[in-house]
Amino acid sequence: MLWKEINETKIILASGSPRRAELLLQARIPFEVFKSDIEEVTNETSPDAIVIDLASQKANDVYEKIITDLANKSEPFLIIGSDTIVSYQDEILGKPKDEQEAFDMLTLLSDRTHQVYTGVSLIYSKNGTKTIHHFCECTQVTFYPLNEFEIREYIHTKDPLDKAGSYGIQGPFAIFVKEISGDYNNVVGLPIARLYQEMLTL
Repeated sequence: MLWKEINETKIILASGSPRRAELLLQARIPFEVFKSDIEEVTNETSPDAIVIDLASQKANDVYEKIITDLANKSEPFLIIGSDTIVSYQDEILGKPKDEQEAFDMLTLLSDRTHQVYTGVSLIYSKNGTKTIHHFCECTQVTFYPLNEFEIREYIHTKDPLDKAGSYGIQGPFAIFVKEISGDYNNVVGLPIARLYQEMLTL
């Protein structure tokens, strides 16, 4: 898929994440949102397999919902499913269910290095041919030491309550991120540069 073809393809983001949408907008990739509403359940156990499985479920969910409307149209389309998790010593840290869980997660990650995994699933349809492609990106993230006051003040902003690992690297929590190794945008929620390169192979 060339850049010209990307602009001529109906691209559908199977996610309601404003952060993923913002990254696609910054990359000047035209898209529309069709949010998947599946329950995020997987039998996978390793972080990379979990995010790929969940991303695939989301992409397939949207594909099944729109295929009837698009099947008889000649326009090619691409569905992007994505899922992000935080992992520390093989423990998966998803979105916190409440403020106490957010506090526990941030206390656990304080002054330590953890991993952020984002899985991406692509379903590309052109001329009646369906192509499915998956990939995963991992970024190492290290926090400065956090004290209880800093954690509770951050939680008070409500920023961590809808984010894997209970933090957003692009928000007020940025002052506590000591260093990263890997793709920054992957931590935000979508490895946009890798996504573009993978789209070129379709």
